[in-house]
Amino acid sequence: MGHLDHAAFGWLTPALSYVMACIGAALGLRCTVRALATTGRSRRNWLVTAASAIGTGIWTMHFVAMLGFRVSGTDIRYDVPLTILSLVVAMVVVCAGVFAVGYSRDRNRALLLGGLTTGLGVASMHYLGMAAVRLHGHVRYDPVLVGLSVLIAVVAATAALWAGLNIKSPLAVTLASLVMGAAVSSMHYTGMFAVSVRVTPSGEVLPGATAMQFIFPLAVGLGSYLFLTSAFVALSPTADEREASASAQRPVQSAAR
Repeated sequence: MGHLDHAAFGWLTPALSYVMACIGAALGLRCTVRALATTGRSRRNWLVTAASAIGTGIWTMHFVAMLGFRVSGTDIRYDVPLTILSLVVAMVVVCAGVFAVGYSRDRNRALLLGGLTTGLGVASMHYLGMAAVRLHGHVRYDPVLVGLSVLIAVVAATAALWAGLNIKSPLAVTLASLVMGAAVSSMHYTGMFAVSVRVTPSGEVLPGATAMQFIFPLAVGLGSYLFLTSAFVALSPTADEREASASAQRPVQSAAR
């Protein structure tokens, strides 16, 4: 059995991955709050931004954490198409859950359905990402821990959607995002602790790309997207601010006439 190290760089990758999960959650919640205060195309655009932020944050969290994953006795490579597919899955399922909550008239039913769908999608993203791992040996999973990781994903997704519906103030969103970041990180490491590897020494070159060749540049790019989107959301006026601005302009226009 190969020895697994989930934090080869110490606390750097777990801490950074947690930060990325929190940023994605906070941005997604703020965008959902904005979406629910609007209608039409504006609501759709905010919901798409929310889904992309949450999906990107979850995916980036996973693969930043994977930068610290090592197995003694073998190199590790990643299948590029499968890794990209895991990102697409994260985006699509989170988008489905967010839109279900954003447009459904029965919020409770949408919350349960959206939480289940999104949670299973997040778990699928995680295990698709793990399926992309290439190493000299065989990967096995503890079914109990796998089931627990899926349960954590569903609960975390449902809590995130509930927060998007019920939490409005920036302080509450910040606290909720810290909790959500911890839940997503817990899901990831629970899934990773389910892994065991039976190493088969070999001199063959593994297919795929190393983490530094592919995962790291992509994670940096997606992380930059999160920070830029955060700046955009912070600078965009809220519905209340737009209404206040419109109200202030009405007396001026009336006086001009």
